[in-house]
Amino acid sequence: MKILVICSGGMDSVTLAHKVAREHDLVGLLSFNYGQRHAKELDFAKACADELKTEHILIDISDIGRRLTGSALTDDVDVPDGHYAEDTMKITVVPNRNAIMLTIAYGIAASRGAESVATAVHGGDHFIYPDCRPAFTESFEAMQRHALEGFAEISLFTPYVHSSKADIAAEGVRLGVDHRKSWSCYKGGDVHCGRCGTCVERREAFHLAGATDPTEYEDPEFWKVACHV
Repeated sequence: MKILVICSGGMDSVTLAHKVAREHDLVGLLSFNYGQRHAKELDFAKACADELKTEHILIDISDIGRRLTGSALTDDVDVPDGHYAEDTMKITVVPNRNAIMLTIAYGIAASRGAESVATAVHGGDHFIYPDCRPAFTESFEAMQRHALEGFAEISLFTPYVHSSKADIAAEGVRLGVDHRKSWSCYKGGDVHCGRCGTCVERREAFHLAGATDPTEYEDPEFWKVACHV
């Protein structure tokens, strides 16, 4: 199956890219500049595409992102520290982000003859992000069948939608993914901060998977406090 992968450069989407490259026909990695706090993750997405010898397609929707205000990922709002299970993490929601990106991805996939669009939404995102939940992905796929009826038949590939972050960490180990070459931190420093929600989740995932986390963190012990370990 020919699959276009949406890749942010983070742990989940880089793992997904490797999975698709191993198991299917990877036609390219698609990334978005949506006006996020830093573009560091996009460099990791490009590096992943280079490693997998596939095209990296970068779409600039930053003008749209500037209008999706109120999120710590697009506005001048402090990124909270802690675990995603905390209500404070709702400030990291970018309204309708996945719907916008997936719509563009489907258009590109249709024009390039791809049979599927892959996205790395996972079970750990469900609490915070409504556009990562199965109800959304299933409805979106149904909507796109109508949008492209008679022109293309494209499925939505979401292999992690019922999986945990730890499951993704374990799969990355199985696939031999070097996660020194992925970026999760929302703060965009020289190394992962170790304190923001995505750093805490990343570190916890490797721990629960019984795997070594190769990531360098500015605060490598904070996750224990946030996760009550």
